Amino acid sequence: MKRVYGVSLGSSQRDHTAQVMMLGEDIELTRKGTDGDLLAAEAAIREIDGTVDAIGLGGIDVYLYARGERYVVRDGLRLKQAAEKTPAVDGSGIKDTLERDAVRYLAAHTNLLTPSTRVLMVSAVDRFGMAEAFVELGCPVVFGDLIFSAGMPYPITTLDELADIARRILPEMGKLPFTMLYPTGKEQEGQHDSGRFQEYYAAADLIAGDWHYIRKYLPERIDGKWILTNTTTSKDIEELRRRGATHVVTTTPVMGGRSFGTNLIEAMIVALAGKQPEELGHAGYRAWLDKLGLVPRIEDLGGTPA
Repeated sequence: MKRVYGVSLGSSQRDHTAQVMMLGEDIELTRKGTDGDLLAAEAAIREIDGTVDAIGLGGIDVYLYARGERYVVRDGLRLKQAAEKTPAVDGSGIKDTLERDAVRYLAAHTNLLTPSTRVLMVSAVDRFGMAEAFVELGCPVVFGDLIFSAGMPYPITTLDELADIARRILPEMGKLPFTMLYPTGKEQEGQHDSGRFQEYYAAADLIAGDWHYIRKYLPERIDGKWILTNTTTSKDIEELRRRGATHVVTTTPVMGGRSFGTNLIEAMIVALAGKQPEELGHAGYRAWLDKLGLVPRIEDLGGTPA
C-alpha cells in the first residue's frame, strides 16, 4: 500500500484518514494538523521522513506564482526542506492544471458558470491558473489578495495589476511569518469576522478560492451564491447550507467522506509515479491528472436560487 501523509499548519480538528484505490493501487491518505505550530509541523515531517511515499504540506504555500514569476514563502520552504528523504509538495505543482481545468469543466458542463458570472476570488497568487481561466472565460473578477491577506480594502480587477502588485510586495511578504498572512490552527475553527468587506461578497455570484480566506469575513447570509474552493469537511458544507449557498464545488474529489487539499493530491501523484516532483514537471503532472480523470465535485445545497 502507498502511504501519503499530509502535515498541515491547520487545525487538528480537521484531521482525517482515508483508504482509496487509484489505478489499481491501494493508497492511504492521512492529514495531520498542527494547530498553527510551525515547530510541531517541522518535527512531524522529520519523524515521518523516509517512512512514507510522499508528504503533502498543508495550510501553507512553498511557492506563489504570478505571470510566470515564482515567489518563495520562507516558512513553507523551511517545512519542505525538513523532509530530506521523502518528496514533500505543497500542491502548487498541480494547481495550475487542476484548477484551471475545473473552471473550464464548469463552464462546459454546467449552467453555474457563464461569462456573465461575477466572481470574487479571495486570493489569486496561490492559484493563478484558476484566475487566468476566469479571465479567459470573460467573467468580471475581483481579486481579493490585499483584502483577505492584508486586510486592505483594495480590490484588484485585472491580471496585469495583480502581477504588478505581486512583483512589488511578494518578495518581502514571503519573508514574514506565515501566520501573519493566513489563518492557521484554531483560527480556522473560531468565529469569523462577518462585519468587514461585506460589499465584495454581496457584489459576487461566485466566491472562489481558498476556503479559510472565504470564511474569514463570510456574511451570515449568502443566499443565491455558490462556492468554488479546495478542501471542505462535512461541517463546512453544513455551514454553507445554513448560510444559503446554492452549491459547493471542490476542485478535488471526495475521498473517505471529505475532499483533500491539492497538496495531498499532488503527493498522491508523486507516490503513484515513484518519481521526484522535479522529474515529473508540468507535463508529467498533466499526464497523471489525465490518467486519474479527476473532475470537480459538485454538491447542490438546496439553497435559495439567485
